[in-house]
Amino acid sequence: MMNIKMITSLILAGLAVIFIIQNVTVVEVRFLFWTVPISRALLIFLALAVGIIIGWTLRSLSSSRRDEE
Repeated sequence: MMNIKMITSLILAGLAVIFIIQNVTVVEVRFLFWTVPISRALLIFLALAVGIIIGWTLRSLSSSRRDEE
């Protein structure tokens, strides 16, 4: 019998695969003087990763300031 975590993981992995398959279109990202062709799915993943890193950093900075007071 499969547990609920395994089923949830398989469903999320399946949704991620469907998302990637539907967003393979190459888009051009322009920033200042650079133009980079990149797949839309990878661009969304990178934006998510940068957002998570920024949020994690700001939260740790905020909590370290509270600890000092």
